[in-house]
Amino acid sequence: MIEQSLVSQGLELMGFGMGVVFVFLTLLVFVTMIMSKLVNKFVPEPEVVAKPAAATGSGADPQLLKVLAAAVKEHRARQK
Repeated sequence: MIEQSLVSQGLELMGFGMGVVFVFLTLLVFVTMIMSKLVNKFVPEPEVVAKPAAATGSGADPQLLKVLAAAVKEHRARQK
């Protein structure tokens, strides 16, 4: 009789605890969705304007290209 009561109380406590966690997580999801909508409404993301490839100039810096070529050449020489 006492064991049945303990098991019953344990199951009741487990159900209550799981219910509290479920309600908390559900509230958390809804509050997060509301916050996200508010942030997007009041602080919109800045628009990014992509520059065409032709407008960027002649490409990479010639000195940088020389340094990169030397690094690749030395790396390949070490692998042999």
